[in-house]
Amino acid sequence: MFIVLFIKFLAHLPSNNSTPAEKGSEFLDIVIVAITLIVVAVPEGLPLAVTLALAFATTRMLKENNLVRVLRACETMGNATTICSDKTGTLTQNKMTVVAGTIGLDSEFSAQAEDTEDEKVSSIPRVISTFSKWTKSLLLQSIVINSTAFEGEEDGVFAFIGSKTETALLTFARDFLGMQGVAQERANAQIVQLIPFDSARKCMGVVVRLPDGVYRLYVKGASEILLSKATRCISDVSSEEEPSDRELTYENTKFLTDTINSYAERSLRTIGILYKDYSQWPPVGAKVMEDDASMASFDDIFSEMTLVGIVGIQDPLRPGVSEAVKQCQDAGVVVRMVTGDNVVTAQAIAAECGILTEGGIIMEGPGFRKLTEAEMDGVLPKLQVLARSSPEDKRILVRRLKELGETVAVTGDGTNDGPALKMADIGFSMGIAGTEVAKEASSIILMDDNFSSIVKAMMWGRAVNDAVRKFLQFQLTVNITAVLLTFVSAVSSSDGSSVLTAVQLLWVNLIMDTFAALALATDAPTPQILNRKPTPKSASLISLNMWKMIIGQAIFQLVVTYTLYFGGMTILGYSTENDASLKAAGKATPRDELNTMVFNTFVWMQIFNEFK
Repeated sequence: MFIVLFIKFLAHLPSNNSTPAEKGSEFLDIVIVAITLIVVAVPEGLPLAVTLALAFATTRMLKENNLVRVLRACETMGNATTICSDKTGTLTQNKMTVVAGTIGLDSEFSAQAEDTEDEKVSSIPRVISTFSKWTKSLLLQSIVINSTAFEGEEDGVFAFIGSKTETALLTFARDFLGMQGVAQERANAQIVQLIPFDSARKCMGVVVRLPDGVYRLYVKGASEILLSKATRCISDVSSEEEPSDRELTYENTKFLTDTINSYAERSLRTIGILYKDYSQWPPVGAKVMEDDASMASFDDIFSEMTLVGIVGIQDPLRPGVSEAVKQCQDAGVVVRMVTGDNVVTAQAIAAECGILTEGGIIMEGPGFRKLTEAEMDGVLPKLQVLARSSPEDKRILVRRLKELGETVAVTGDGTNDGPALKMADIGFSMGIAGTEVAKEASSIILMDDNFSSIVKAMMWGRAVNDAVRKFLQFQLTVNITAVLLTFVSAVSSSDGSSVLTAVQLLWVNLIMDTFAALALATDAPTPQILNRKPTPKSASLISLNMWKMIIGQAIFQLVVTYTLYFGGMTILGYSTENDASLKAAGKATPRDELNTMVFNTFVWMQIFNEFK
């Protein structure tokens, strides 16, 4: 462009009777206009627009319980194509309560009895009151000793602190089993070995030495897994004497399996409780730990246990979760639930909140991780629930989805969720229940642990993307129009002057790059922003529709300004007879007035284009 203007200047020299000083001044004017055009042609306001949009969005997201740790995550979330959500605390309220149970084979209780309203309240204590002292003690010790939760205060109120599953069991023990206090119960127990919870085997245990010298192993965890390790079950739970146990028959096992499934179909988390007595510790013939010969290898002794009972724990859905899931699905985002619960419980919860749809696939973590990549690719489009999953299963799921081109958002709260959160395009950790490791690995922290907040993050992410695209569309329209108008008018002018001066061009560039960026970057999202599919990773920054709008609007503006510039003198009846005298007197000529009119018309068209 500079070369073209320079050639025109050289072509103008032979017919120009101006002095060398005047010719130098004209050349300098051409240089200034050419450099200004280069400045105007570059949309240097784009970084400002992106920064403003992200800063504004992250500030507003914090008010909606989304603490953004990584700035780019806000923009990335707008294009998320799938969300792998945890269940407990995200889809549910994380307020767990024991509402049902089967102790032994003959005694069942439920807080959801179908008789009268009063019966719903009295069913549990009435059944528990029939238990013998030995049965209550066994159940109490299985819950209190085999637990990592403890007593404390939250917001000045007494509460059990720890895993919500364990705090629900401790609350049950306090309300119905006569627990005096966690610290007091544990102080009276001689603990020999602790077996921490393991996400692979889905259980935890503790070994205590009883006053009579017997060593007792308490185990609690996933009911269907523990049931497979039980060969006997307590009986005569109401007998005042120490109850005996009996061998589990096929019919007994089927009854207990049906009980687990019936609880799970009611969206209850089922927990099994086992125990086994030993005359010495470590047991004879058992493998011991390499670093401590006084500790037995748990996997070696975890068999032939005695079943104490199975309890069902209720964790109701959060209000608005079903609507939030529906919004995600309408927005083209696939929601998958990844949980450690068994298949039946996961299926019931997923169906209740709308994640599980017709034709959806449910799988267990151990089966999923054994699939080949080709088999995974065939399953993933319809996979909606991954039950009995470990953190490694979640990481494998996220990795494969990303390899298939998906933009993946993941929620997690535990230390073991760190790899999956780090691998995801957007990692959401829990602000309330989340560990520090999970928070450090995440991009966004959900301050209320609520799935609905993920939807708000997606809305703001799309608003940021829209702000950048709107600014680009607006800025490119301004640049194309300004550059072509200036260039054509300069080339067609006898003295090489442009209809838009360098000062006017810089003023337009300054105003349009700053105030326009500020205006377009602070638009709040509307619900309608979710009525479209996410933008693929491979999509161009400037879409075909944007190019249509840019080119169409630029053509319209150029037609109007060219008409005014080239035909304005005739249309408006201007005369050029007195131009020389007006210039000598330092006054504006009709051409100067027309140029001013062209400039104002150009500016107003940009303002209308911004609001359009």
